[in-house]
Amino acid sequence: MYAITIPEPGGPEALIWAEAPDPVPGEGEVLVEVAAAAVNRADVLQRQGFYNPPPGASPYPGLECSGRIAALGPGVSGWSVGDEVCALLGGGGYAQKVAVPAGQLLPVPEGVDLVTAAALPEVACTVWSNVFMVSHLRPGETLLVHGGGSGIGTMAIQLGKAVGAKVAVTAGGPAKLERCAELGADILIDYREQDFVDEVLKATDGVGADVILDIMGAKYLERNVRALAVNGRLAIIGLQGGAKGELNLGALLTKRAAVTATSLRGRPASEKATIVAAVREHVWPLIAGGQVRPVVDRTLPLADAAEGHRVLEASSHVGKVLLTA
Repeated sequence: MYAITIPEPGGPEALIWAEAPDPVPGEGEVLVEVAAAAVNRADVLQRQGFYNPPPGASPYPGLECSGRIAALGPGVSGWSVGDEVCALLGGGGYAQKVAVPAGQLLPVPEGVDLVTAAALPEVACTVWSNVFMVSHLRPGETLLVHGGGSGIGTMAIQLGKAVGAKVAVTAGGPAKLERCAELGADILIDYREQDFVDEVLKATDGVGADVILDIMGAKYLERNVRALAVNGRLAIIGLQGGAKGELNLGALLTKRAAVTATSLRGRPASEKATIVAAVREHVWPLIAGGQVRPVVDRTLPLADAAEGHRVLEASSHVGKVLLTA
């Protein structure tokens, strides 16, 4: 097969389309012939040499893919060769074939084509696990999503609205905010021109956000705490604004608030399987019913993965960037 390899860390040009050995599915795994993969921030970090795959994962980038099952490993049941699937991966999506634990497979949702399905696993699992399984967003509450135009953001807006929450978003510029509004966002905040704390408090009559989904980390930590409601929950899933910040524990105590920080890639397979099962139960019916849809900005050939990374790093996209194999 061919795969995107990274002989040496560096810029987008470090991504090399090269021949690679075919993966062999082990116990409890299936072999997927990849139709498409999606570009994620973690792939950029891996290319730069900052985020190695977890032990036992494929060395190639790519945290999600779609495709058809080509072979079953020992001990796999419930799936058949030829099934159209999408999958959450520890790595290896930027390749023509990838071995996947069966617990991390999802059927392609009704109404979604095989290529577009590659836009779903990582964002659906990240949003559902953090906003609902950890932060327990409830109907009538306010969800603040940082980076509303990202893949994570576009999914979080739709899932928040689907459960009856009010959704606030930050994004850079009117064009991205307009797209967020089309997906259902109620409170639109241009982080380049507005202070999100002021805007969230104004829109909620001083109450604040019950749940905040944050990709920025240290840069937003103090302001996120100020924007939280009493009994609010801050879920940190990214460190684009730095890893070290000062946390006012007094403010947390006053608000009886909680801060959690999670990652998905390095979790044990059993935890990933639990999240995937929850997504299949709760999110897939919403997609089949048309309440939630994948948002794809553009599709490029897998061999041109470097261009996909350039698009992501420029933050000029809304939704997901896909690579077709």
